Amino acid sequence: MARGTTIIGLTKLDRKLKRLPKVAKELIRQKMAEAANQVVSMMKSLVPVLQEPDRRRQAGALRDSIGWTWGQPPRGSMVIATLRGAGVGGDLTITIYAGSRDKSQGSADAFYARWVEFGTSKMKAQPYFYVSWRANRRNVRRKITTAVRAAAKQVAAGG
Repeated sequence: MARGTTIIGLTKLDRKLKRLPKVAKELIRQKMAEAANQVVSMMKSLVPVLQEPDRRRQAGALRDSIGWTWGQPPRGSMVIATLRGAGVGGDLTITIYAGSRDKSQGSADAFYARWVEFGTSKMKAQPYFYVSWRANRRNVRRKITTAVRAAAKQVAAGG
């Protein structure tokens, strides 16, 4: 570029680019939460519920232990996926999990989440975890990509 040349609209473009991360972050955060809820809902619908509770296990404990959080999962839980919103800040990380290792919960502690998912030598696998993730993975990525594009368009339009 020649010396002394002025780029028309550079200030306006700079303002829009500075707004992009905030707008993108809000939209991406919303879409990530929607996607996580979708995956968790499917997991909860597929997980087997104990028919005959005993002193060690409570009916529905595994189903009730399935969830998602921003950041780190509960101690001892099985992590299905960690979704990171790329390029818009490090605090956009969702972790989808099941089970725990919290003896203070008593019979509500779903420490056996892995055994149900993968099976043992005495019990066949009853997948609910990774099946749900695989079924929803494309849709999750599409939602996040769409949110990034929508944010860019919103900033470009001045909204």
